[in-house]
Amino acid sequence: MFDFDPNGRVLAITGPTAVGKTDTAVALAEHVPMHLISMDSALVYRGMDIGTARPDAELLQQHPHALLDIRDPSQTYSAAEFVVDADREVRWAWAHSRLPVLVGGTMLYLRAFRDGLANLPPADAQVRAEIVRQADKEGWPALHAQLARIDPQAAASIHPQNTQRLQRALEVHRLTGEPISGFWREQQATSVSSRLGARLAVVALIPDSRPALHQRIMQRFRGMLEHGLIDEVRGLRERGDLHLGLPSMRSVGYRQTWEHLDGRFDYEELAERGAAATRQLAKRQLTWLRGWDWAQAFAPDDGQGVRAVIDALVRAS
Repeated sequence: MFDFDPNGRVLAITGPTAVGKTDTAVALAEHVPMHLISMDSALVYRGMDIGTARPDAELLQQHPHALLDIRDPSQTYSAAEFVVDADREVRWAWAHSRLPVLVGGTMLYLRAFRDGLANLPPADAQVRAEIVRQADKEGWPALHAQLARIDPQAAASIHPQNTQRLQRALEVHRLTGEPISGFWREQQATSVSSRLGARLAVVALIPDSRPALHQRIMQRFRGMLEHGLIDEVRGLRERGDLHLGLPSMRSVGYRQTWEHLDGRFDYEELAERGAAATRQLAKRQLTWLRGWDWAQAFAPDDGQGVRAVIDALVRAS
C-alpha cells in the first residue's frame, strides 16, 4: 500500500473510450485507499447499463463508484451539476482519509472540474449574425481592433484570425455590456484549487496504436449487442416518455440502436454505425487531450500503469 496523505489531493484518470480507465483505477485501489467518482455523462442515467459499459455488480460491490445512476433518462445533467456533485464527493473522501479519484472520459466534466465555469450568457443567433455581417463588411481585423478598445486583455489573448473566439468575445460584450475577460477572471476564482484548495493530478491513458483501439471498440460494441443492448433500448422506448432529443438517448450506441429499432438499418449496419460513432467519440476525446499539457499521458498497455499514476500523485505534491 502506497503510504501518503490523501487530504488536499485529487486524481483524475481519463482517456478515450475503451482504453481501460476503470481497470487502471481498480488496479490502483490495491495500492491506495480511494473513493471512485464516475466522470461519465452517460453513466449518470439509471437503466442504461449495457450501452454505457457500466461496471458489473461484483466490481461495484468491491469498488463502489459515486455518481452512477443519479438521474432518470428523461432528465438532463450539466457540467455545472457535475462540479457540485464531484466537489461533495471529494470532501467526503478527504473526511474518510481516502484519495478521491475521478474516472471517466467526459472531457467537458473534467475541464469544468479543474478550471471552473464562467457564468457566460448563452449564444444569441441574432447578435452573432450581426457580428458576421459587420465582419463581411469591415473585415475581422477591424473587429479585433474594436475588441482591443473595449477589452484589451481579451484582444491580447485572441488571435485576429481566431474568428470563433473573437466573435464570442464581441457577442458577450454586446449582450452584457461587460468584457469577456471579466468572466474569465470569475472562472479562475472557481477553479478546483480555489474551490477546494486541491492539488489535482490528471493522468491520461493514450494508446500507442490507434488501429488496436479501433479494434477494441468494434469488439466491445459487438459485445454490447450480444449482451442485450437492443433489448435494453427497446425497454427504454417502451416507457413512452423518451425520445432522441434527450441527452441520454443521444449517447453513443443508444442513438444508433434506437434508429435500428425504427427500421432505418439492419443489425450488421447497426454494429458498424455504433462502432463508427464510438470511434468518433474517441477521436474527439483525444483531441481534447492533445490540447491539455497539464494531463500526464502514458500508454495503458506498457505495464507501468499503476506506477505511472503513483508517480503523478507524487509530482502533484
